[in-house]
Amino acid sequence: MALNTVAGGIRGAIAFLTRLPIASGADDWERFRAFPAAFPIVAYLVGALAALPFVLGFPTPTAAFAYLAVLVALVGIPHLDGAADLGDAMAAHGAEETIQALKDTETGVGAIVAVVLVVSGLVLAGLTLSTLPLAAAVGLVVAAEVGAKLGMATVACLGTAAHEGLGSAFTESADSQLLLGPIIVALPAAFLAPLPAGLAAVAVGPLVAILLIRWANRSIGGVNGDVFGATNELARVLALHVGVIAWTLW
Repeated sequence: MALNTVAGGIRGAIAFLTRLPIASGADDWERFRAFPAAFPIVAYLVGALAALPFVLGFPTPTAAFAYLAVLVALVGIPHLDGAADLGDAMAAHGAEETIQALKDTETGVGAIVAVVLVVSGLVLAGLTLSTLPLAAAVGLVVAAEVGAKLGMATVACLGTAAHEGLGSAFTESADSQLLLGPIIVALPAAFLAPLPAGLAAVAVGPLVAILLIRWANRSIGGVNGDVFGATNELARVLALHVGVIAWTLW
């Protein structure tokens, strides 16, 4: 792959996945769609910046809150909105009700529960991370972010879109063979925290992605943009807790 194509894909990924100011055009977006390895590449940047509250030695409650605040400042809430929509969809009964819940602009109980679980999960993980050795805390934050973005790349490469839209923009430009690239890029993150904690955190992302792909295929006929967003949010928070558990037990 040409260097300018890779650079353009990374610029497109930064523009799409974060709120960082970067000059990016339509060509970069097209390159990003066909370059799923850009998902975990950008995750290293996001994870490193999100870990700053722990590096700066903030008091435990402040570090936990600052971690969440930095994440919101870095990536915004579009992916969290996907988790909220899936919460409403999973609370619905029947195929038609599930699809309608995804389209409905009103916030239901399922969405509220999903957002509360994700946000509280991140804060609680932050509280625990701030008590770990610095290298372990930073390593887990980065590994969880890389794992979450590897999950999004997994949806892009293995998923089939339910309809034309954001989901199809990725699934039509990627296939299962391209998943090898994101996996290779994500592997170093598994060793940023002591084993098996880092490896467990990275592995959570694709596992969550596969489960959501299976649910989406069964419930709504394929993946959509909400599945991508929910994969990112659920994988990140689960990866943090799984990583902490693995670090504690081993």
